[in-house]
Amino acid sequence: MKEQLRAGDTLVVWRLDRLGRSLRDLIGWMTYLEQEKIGLLSLHEAIDTNTTSGKLTFHLFGALAEFERNLIRERTQAGLAAARSRGKKGGRPNALSKDKRDLAVKLYNEADMPIATICTMLGISKPTLYAYVRAADAEEDAA
Repeated sequence: MKEQLRAGDTLVVWRLDRLGRSLRDLIGWMTYLEQEKIGLLSLHEAIDTNTTSGKLTFHLFGALAEFERNLIRERTQAGLAAARSRGKKGGRPNALSKDKRDLAVKLYNEADMPIATICTMLGISKPTLYAYVRAADAEEDAA
């Protein structure tokens, strides 16, 4: 349907629940339609985004979606803080042991071997190597 809609068109639906399965889907559709300058007319709810009151309703949906995202973010942050206070450390585990990380940083700093070779030899990616180098630099700066 998106391929057929053009700026200035109005998408007519019987009910909003026919357009999206969830509030998130519906907000996504409404955002898309607004960006593409396409109107929305819902016959059952009497929402017409070509009118001032319809635009208000549209923006209320947007505000509700933003509120929902903020609540999810706050809950996530609270959960992470609670886990940290219990001594849990999040994130992915290190790919290498401390000794191998130190070796990787040493080889990187010596600059005698290509980075790709170091990564292949230790079985890590370039971003992982760079993360180990940054962590080692941060440890040195802290000391």
